[in-house]
Amino acid sequence: MIGYLVAILTFVSLAVLLGFALNIQWGQAGMINFGLAGFYGVGAYTAAILSKQGVDGVTATAAAIAATAAISALVSLATIKLREDYLAITTLAFSESVRLVLTNETWLTGGANGIRDIPRPFVELVGGERYETFFLVVCLALIALVYLLLDRIIRSPFGRALRAVREDDVVAATLGKDVLSLRVKAFAIGGAVIGLAGTLHAFYFTYIDPGEFAGFVTVYAFMSVIVGGKGSNRGLLLGACTVMVLLEGTRFLKDFVPYFSAQQAASLRLVLIGAGLIVMLMFRPNGLSSEYRLSSRKPSNPNVTH
Repeated sequence: MIGYLVAILTFVSLAVLLGFALNIQWGQAGMINFGLAGFYGVGAYTAAILSKQGVDGVTATAAAIAATAAISALVSLATIKLREDYLAITTLAFSESVRLVLTNETWLTGGANGIRDIPRPFVELVGGERYETFFLVVCLALIALVYLLLDRIIRSPFGRALRAVREDDVVAATLGKDVLSLRVKAFAIGGAVIGLAGTLHAFYFTYIDPGEFAGFVTVYAFMSVIVGGKGSNRGLLLGACTVMVLLEGTRFLKDFVPYFSAQQAASLRLVLIGAGLIVMLMFRPNGLSSEYRLSSRKPSNPNVTH
């Protein structure tokens, strides 16, 4: 039971990191990224390939983060003249292109068979029996670090400029903001976080294949952000946990309705997940938490001037 809980919390950690990335790209900058799974795959495969070549885990992680951030910046540059809906389609096409490359470039990625026996960092020091718990602690520490960094970004003038671009890029440009630079930086920052999540995915499972980086990864990330509250990293922590409870809790549905077949139980599970999300958004349409807004404090004595 403890092992199962550790595994679930590790999955939640990966979902939180993906949600953080989507929150900075979509929640703050207004750039819809339907290709999240493709960037996730880039990070995972970069770390896996380097690790198999004998590169240590820390260096492989840094390289995966840098590669994913650089590719994210290039994708955002290629879509500078596209509106939101076309940007979403372009990122979706990028994700599909990545999947095709991972499937067909057997010499590099192993093709459909994927990459096996990915070395785990520090496994010799920690030991195999305690490694799962150690890995969860590392994930939680990285989540705290990423949260603090993104919170500083969101509360900074750069974060306020991103929200200005999200609301109306023409007005932001008129006020002297470099819209292109802001968007590229936001997409690159999100890409770096996705690269980190992909690296942790590869190290945790020690095996990856192209099928693991399909559209459901993007769907789970959007579900977490929407439930938690668009633009709110604090709400995202609750949103990711809520979504994971719905996804994992309904797996035990067959134990409570034994007269259902496996196919019927699977269909009912999807219905319950959808119904749960609908009910939640009916009562909290803006998510579980609102995004950060800069506010000015009124003076306690209105007659006093400064």
